[in-house]
Amino acid sequence: MGKIADRLARMGLVLPPPLVLPGKNRTSAVRVDGLLFVSGHGAQLLEADTVAKRGKLGRELTVEQGYATARALALKMMATLQHHLGDLDRVRRVVKLVAMVNAVPEFEKHNLVANGASDLFFEIFGEEIGCHARSSLGVSGLVGDQPVEVEGVFAVD
Repeated sequence: MGKIADRLARMGLVLPPPLVLPGKNRTSAVRVDGLLFVSGHGAQLLEADTVAKRGKLGRELTVEQGYATARALALKMMATLQHHLGDLDRVRRVVKLVAMVNAVPEFEKHNLVANGASDLFFEIFGEEIGCHARSSLGVSGLVGDQPVEVEGVFAVD
């Protein structure tokens, strides 16, 4: 068992199935040299019924619900990373995350929702690998009225 897999197990976290996109025109990740660009992971992809898969932040959903969804999406992204790399220990750095938050115009806490994903990557990979650049932005809508979508760039072996 690798270092990251061991850490996940100690935290009681189990990777869900990875994102596998249908069709010929896109994939769940693309590697260019030492970077892996991971496609957006949206809440509709989540298997767990414990997090919000639909709704707008600031209307139907609270910051805490958005945070939990973003955290679950980060775990799903880790499954996709493992699918493409074979081993999460091959991640050398979480370079950048982008969190898109489906929110009402008055909502101003997109960063707190995005922390759900950032916090999990930091906890799993540690300070040197898990600390990353990030953008969090509010959008007027996402496919299927999803509350959050997260994408990422990772330096890999």
